Amino acid sequence: MRAVVVAAGQVGLDRARPVPQPAGGEALIRVLLAGVCATDQAILHGYADFSGILGHEFVGRVEQAPDHPEWVGCRVVGEITVACGRCAACGRRERGHCQHRTVVGIRQRDGVFADWVCLPVVNLHRVPDGVADREALFVEPLAAAVEILQQSHMRPSDRVVVVGAGKLGMLVAQVLALTGCELVVMARHDRQRRLLEARRIAVATEAMVLEGDGADVVVECSGSRAGLAVAQRMVRPGGRIVLKSTHPVPTPVDLAALVVNEVVLQGSRCGPFPAALRLLERKLVAVEPMIEAVHALDDALAALTRSQEPGTLKVVIQP
Repeated sequence: MRAVVVAAGQVGLDRARPVPQPAGGEALIRVLLAGVCATDQAILHGYADFSGILGHEFVGRVEQAPDHPEWVGCRVVGEITVACGRCAACGRRERGHCQHRTVVGIRQRDGVFADWVCLPVVNLHRVPDGVADREALFVEPLAAAVEILQQSHMRPSDRVVVVGAGKLGMLVAQVLALTGCELVVMARHDRQRRLLEARRIAVATEAMVLEGDGADVVVECSGSRAGLAVAQRMVRPGGRIVLKSTHPVPTPVDLAALVVNEVVLQGSRCGPFPAALRLLERKLVAVEPMIEAVHALDDALAALTRSQEPGTLKVVIQP
C-alpha cells in the first residue's frame, strides 16, 4: 500500500508499504479521509521522536475484523491512544495516560496517512448516518476541544479568551460558545475572522483584550511558543490557563508570575469521541467550512507543505 513515512527526520511517500494485518481484537480499516494536524507538523520538526506512518485524524470503513465480524462494513473513527489495559492508569480508567500506551501516528504506532490502518475495535466508534465523511474527519480534534469542558466547568458568566484561531482554535471556540460564556477569539487572518463571525463569535486583538480586567479563562491554541506568554498577560489573578499547543522544543514559562497571581495552569489533550459525534450529528458545530484543500494520497507531501502556510486551516488527504 501507499503510506507517508517519517524516518530519521525525513518524510516521504512509500508506495510499497506492506498492508497491516489485524492482530487479536483489531480491525483493518480502509482510510477514506485523513486530516493534517498541527501535531503532524510538530513531528516533522522533531516532536515525540516518531518514526513510522504519519497521521492520526481519520474516517474510514472496516474491511476486516476477525474477532468482531459485526464491525465489517461500518464507517468508523478511532481514538488514537491504544492502552495496555493492565497498568495502574488503565485500572483508574485513564487509558490516555496508560504507562505502556502507543499512539496512532505519534508514538510507536503507525498512523493513517495510508491506504489502510489497523486499530483495536475497542478504539472504534461508528459514525452516524447523518454525519458526512468530511464532518467525521473532525471527530478527533473536536473531541480534544470538548475535553476542556470535561476537565472543568465553564460558567456562562466567565470571560473567556481563545488565543489562536487555527484548526483546533476554531473548534475550541465553537464548543465554548455553546456554554454561553463571554467569549472572544484572537484571530490573525481574514478567513479565520470571517468564519468566526459567521458563527457569531467575537474576534479581538491582544490590545482589545488587555483593555479589560483580564479573562477568567484563557485557552492557548496558538501553536506558537509565544502563546503561553500571551495567555499569561491576558489571564486575571486567580484565573485559569488551558494549554492545547504542543511544541517540539521546551517553552519558557514565567513561573514566578503564575505563583504570585495564583494562576491555574492546565494541560488538555484528547477527549470524548461520543460527545464530538453528537455535536456533529446535531449540527451544533460547523466544520466543513474549515476545509481548505483536499489532496490525493499520491500528493500527500504537497498537502503537508500546504498545511504549513500561515492562516491555513484544514488540509485533507484522500486515499
